[in-house]
Amino acid sequence: MNSGLPAGWTIERVRALSGDPDATPLDLDRLVVVEVAGQEDYEPLQPDVILAFHGLCLVRDDGEWFMGQLDADGSVTCWASYGSDLAVAIRSL
Repeated sequence: MNSGLPAGWTIERVRALSGDPDATPLDLDRLVVVEVAGQEDYEPLQPDVILAFHGLCLVRDDGEWFMGQLDADGSVTCWASYGSDLAVAIRSL
């Protein structure tokens, strides 16, 4: 399942770069939010890709990769953007 990954990327490449052989794309049918500094409420994201790495996630929204955690209810809470380069985002895990 490589749908949605940037051109030239496969899940195998994601796994190799992250060092996580179990990295996997997640279903998009879940709540995804990002914390915004200085605000009590979270901002909802509309991701087109969610990648899971043992509890951490990378979420792409409007071309930008956000890092977050997979919550017990299946939602994702992100805390920071790591830019538009998937390789840079993966190295930040």
